Amino acid sequence: MAQNEWQRRIARAEELGAQYTFAAEILRFYAAIARFQENFDGILKNSSAGANDSDAFTQPLPPELTRRFEPLLSVVEGNGPTPLREAARELRDDGEHSQFQLLAAFWDGRETGALPGPGDFFARAFLQPYAAYIRSQSSKQWSGPTPSVCPFCKRKPGLGVLRPLGDGGQRSLVCSFCLAEWEFRRIVCPGCGEENHAKLPVYTAEELKHVRVEACDSCRSYIKTVDMTKSGRPEPIVDEMASIPLDLWAQKQGYTKLQSNLMQL
Repeated sequence: MAQNEWQRRIARAEELGAQYTFAAEILRFYAAIARFQENFDGILKNSSAGANDSDAFTQPLPPELTRRFEPLLSVVEGNGPTPLREAARELRDDGEHSQFQLLAAFWDGRETGALPGPGDFFARAFLQPYAAYIRSQSSKQWSGPTPSVCPFCKRKPGLGVLRPLGDGGQRSLVCSFCLAEWEFRRIVCPGCGEENHAKLPVYTAEELKHVRVEACDSCRSYIKTVDMTKSGRPEPIVDEMASIPLDLWAQKQGYTKLQSNLMQL
C-alpha cells in the first residue's frame, strides 16, 4: 500500500532515529507529532474544511478548529521534552478561548505572546496540516520573479531541496508552514537576494553528505538544503530536522537560521 506524505515522514524519522543517535530523541518526538498531524489531516479531508475558499490563507481562522487542539496537547504531554510538557499543561489549563487566541495570532502572522518558543511550536504543529490541506486545494498561480517566501501562505522557507534535472539539480524551497515547494534560483540567498557566489559559502559534513548548509555572508543567514541528486531516499523535511550538527556548525560561525523548523531547531 502506498504511503501518504505523513507516513513517509514518520518512517524516515524512525529510520534516521536509529541511524543518528544525536537526533534520536528529537526524531522520536517528531514521529509522534506527525502521527497526530496525519490523523488531523484525515479529519480535515473528510470535512472538506476550507475546500471552497480560493484564498483561505487571507481569511480568519475557523474557531471550530480549536476543538481538535486537545489531542495535540495529550501527544506532547506523553512524548515531549519537559519544557513542552509543562507548556502543554498550561495551555490545557488556560482553556479553549486562550488556545484559539494563540492559534489565531500565529495564523494571522502576529507574535504568539508571552511564550514565543512554545507558542510557535504548538501553533505550527497544530495548524500545519490545515495549512497544507488548504494549500493543496488552491488553484492559485503566480508569475514574475520567483518568490523568496511561500507563494501560498507568505511564510519563510524552512529548507531547500535539490532534485535531479538533466546532468545537475534544480533547486526548490520548501515552506516552513504549509510545506509548499517552489522552484528557486540555485545561486541566490533566499534571505536577502545576494547573488555573489563568493558571499554564499556552502558547508557539508562527512556523516551527512546529502545535506548542506547554504550560508550568506551579506545577511549572515543560512538555510539547509537536502540534495536528492546524491540519494533518492530522503524525506527532505525529516532529513533537514535530523542534521543537527550542521546547525551547530553554522551557529558557531555566526550565522542565523532563516527559519527554525518545527522542532525549533
